[in-house]
Amino acid sequence: MRFALSIFILLFSLAASAQPKLTPKDVIHQTGDKLFSRIATSQAELQKFPELMRNIVEEELMPVVDYRYAAFKILGKHVRKASKEQRTKFVSSMKHYLVRTYATALNQYKDQKVTYGQSKISKSGRTASVDALITEDGKPDIHLTFQMRKNKKTGQWKAYDMIVEGISLLSSKQAEFSSRISKHGIDQVTVELASLSK
Repeated sequence: MRFALSIFILLFSLAASAQPKLTPKDVIHQTGDKLFSRIATSQAELQKFPELMRNIVEEELMPVVDYRYAAFKILGKHVRKASKEQRTKFVSSMKHYLVRTYATALNQYKDQKVTYGQSKISKSGRTASVDALITEDGKPDIHLTFQMRKNKKTGQWKAYDMIVEGISLLSSKQAEFSSRISKHGIDQVTVELASLSK
């Protein structure tokens, strides 16, 4: 279960690319190739200093992950009540939380095989989904679907959600954080996220 969750988090991080005019499938595939190539060439350093994985995540993934949109979706109804400063702090804490989460998952990467399906673009052309399959000897296959959206200004496709075996990362996080925000407030949850990022 822990392994599946780690791969779930890991592959959500792969569904983004800074290059416009690529299909959603190309975005996922090229980002994954670049990321895993860098991890492979950095193994000696990572064995001595595992925390360097955070640098790789910051440089290879975070500039191209739509963490702001995902953070706002997670806030849901609370986004309207939050001040601009509160929203900014929450997005920042969410970004750092994701960096730590992705780095932890990527440190467990053991050269699993990932096969990508074709892009399924919506009629509006603004959203798309891409199926993927993770295979590893001696482990059950993991079926994934990346949910992506196209930036109106840049034309870039970026991931905002991933569904694994029917479970949405975004929906589960939204339910978790929405409940805590209702009970403790956005400022407290933002502080909690920041503490989890250390």
